[in-house]
Amino acid sequence: MSFKVYIGGKLFDKADAKISVYDHGLLYGDGVFEGIRSYAGRVFRLAQHVDRLYDSARSIHLEVPISKAELARAIVDTLAVNELKDAYIRVVVTRGAGGLGLDPRKTTDPQVIIITDHISLYPVELYEHGLKIVTAGTLRNHPAALNPRV
Repeated sequence: MSFKVYIGGKLFDKADAKISVYDHGLLYGDGVFEGIRSYAGRVFRLAQHVDRLYDSARSIHLEVPISKAELARAIVDTLAVNELKDAYIRVVVTRGAGGLGLDPRKTTDPQVIIITDHISLYPVELYEHGLKIVTAGTLRNHPAALNPRV
């Protein structure tokens, strides 16, 4: 079975899921995203993730072209059509296509993209035998740093 990808209100086979090479999300990273998990077919903290995505979009003056309720429904529907229970969900909103240049006013058609897939964080042997880690000494972001919620 080929996974389906949601782009702009439609579902596409994974191989046919495409956006413009002139999309400013691709060219300049002009967009926002959320990484979400589902467990037993339920999306973990869906409302909070959707709220955070909209807050991030608002902070860069990016208008999400669908409502919060429509986005939440699209996330659940994309997960269901792909028959996934324990999955990773990536929601991306791009500024849309424009020319070469940074002016966001010259972009059109912001894109909402939802990708769902199986998740395999680590190989099985790491769960069985553990893994070595290093912890950072930094306790918090510098007060002058950009808000990490953006």
